[in-house]
Amino acid sequence: MKLADEIMALVRREADLHSRSVAGQITHWLKIGRAIEHSGSYDYARITAALQGQLDTKNLHDGEEAAWLDAFTEKMGEASQAEEAFYAKRQAIGLGVGLDAGGNLVYAKDAAAR
Repeated sequence: MKLADEIMALVRREADLHSRSVAGQITHWLKIGRAIEHSGSYDYARITAALQGQLDTKNLHDGEEAAWLDAFTEKMGEASQAEEAFYAKRQAIGLGVGLDAGGNLVYAKDAAAR
């Protein structure tokens, strides 16, 4: 499993703070997350419905809203199949395929050189 660098930095920091291994810290957080989802503090089905656009987020409670926002932010960071196809087509014809950290247009040949 590959985790983003910023997530791994958080894991390492917390693992050191609590004298856990990296795997132990991840396991700890997984158990906490699962316990919260099953605790009755919020309704995971309502969060899923909001993510699917079937429930207005204004109707979520604070805990549900925070969980929805985390899931929504993660989902928005992933390219859809349509976006993947769009950029693959642009790459094939040598057009820009995205922006770098400085906001500059990156071309397929630039991306291939990395």
